[in-house]
Amino acid sequence: MSELGLNMEVEPPKQPHPEKKGRGAVVLAVLVFIGVIGFIGVLLVRQFLGGGGEDYSGTGNGEVIIEVQDGQTLSEIGTTLKENGVVASADSFIDAAASNDQAQTIGPGYYRLAERMSAQAALEAMLDPANQVVIRAVIPEGLREEQVVRRLVEASDIPAARFEAAIKDASALGLPKWAKGNAEGFLFPATYEFPPTAGARDMIEAMITRYNEAARSLDFVARSKRTGYSPYEVMVIASLVQAEGHPDDYGKVSRVIYNRLAAGMPLQLDATVNYALKKSEINLSPDEIATSSPYNTYQNTGLPPTPINQPGEAAMDAALEPDKGDWLYFVAVNPDTGETKFTADYNEFLEFKAEFEEYIAKNP
Repeated sequence: MSELGLNMEVEPPKQPHPEKKGRGAVVLAVLVFIGVIGFIGVLLVRQFLGGGGEDYSGTGNGEVIIEVQDGQTLSEIGTTLKENGVVASADSFIDAAASNDQAQTIGPGYYRLAERMSAQAALEAMLDPANQVVIRAVIPEGLREEQVVRRLVEASDIPAARFEAAIKDASALGLPKWAKGNAEGFLFPATYEFPPTAGARDMIEAMITRYNEAARSLDFVARSKRTGYSPYEVMVIASLVQAEGHPDDYGKVSRVIYNRLAAGMPLQLDATVNYALKKSEINLSPDEIATSSPYNTYQNTGLPPTPINQPGEAAMDAALEPDKGDWLYFVAVNPDTGETKFTADYNEFLEFKAEFEEYIAKNP
């Protein structure tokens, strides 16, 4: 064996000191214990104080309009409320929301609240639909452009001139190119809820957008071509159907219009004369029927130059696909019930007309 091997001293491995290991375990246990006690203490304090943050009491005072944006979490809503002086802290709102399952239903929009509200009061106010701030405009089917503007003015207090200016620029707001820059017929009838910050252009654009959605759902342009008329002409027909027909009879009224156009007959529709005169009469006088206007379908053959109102989706669909029949005439013999009779025979038409005149005599 070499001298190196004989003289080499091997140091035995060091053994851990039991007393040091024991001290480390004790320290760790103490730290964990302190952490647990601290956490429990925080929970107890939160419970004692009624929440995780400072809170006001009562329903507050004054008025604050708050916007909740799409996708905001309850935590972010709480921060918005705090920043606007509605609640004392975001945490207090979060705690109130955590105990109410309905809190998750708070959606985007504007809410009318108050300053210095308790978190609970703020939450309850936001869950009350009466506190949502919207410009609500109800636009029924069949209104003329000026009537739509009047409804929007009443709903928003925005001057009519601003809506009229927006309508003149409708091509920039999504109006189909084939509409010839004319918004009549394209301010789609519906119930609209606009934010309080919406302007006239926003509202007109929303209505045209809604029209475009309806037209797409009906495949309007493609189906128009199958009628032999342009999409714009079919919209004119849809407005006539809307004005003249009861919903149950839209398909028949549409067929009468197409049949008379095909026969080269004047349409002789009272609604077109009413449009020219800005009236809504059910029994026109001879002088009114003699009115000189391109919209007077007693005096002119073919379609009027533009739609005469804002037709709804059902009237649009009827204009695209009228019922099958040979009718050339129809008379609403009872305007109260909407009862309408159709015929291809002129003499029978005269009988229906006499029935209508009898109704008028009994209901002056």
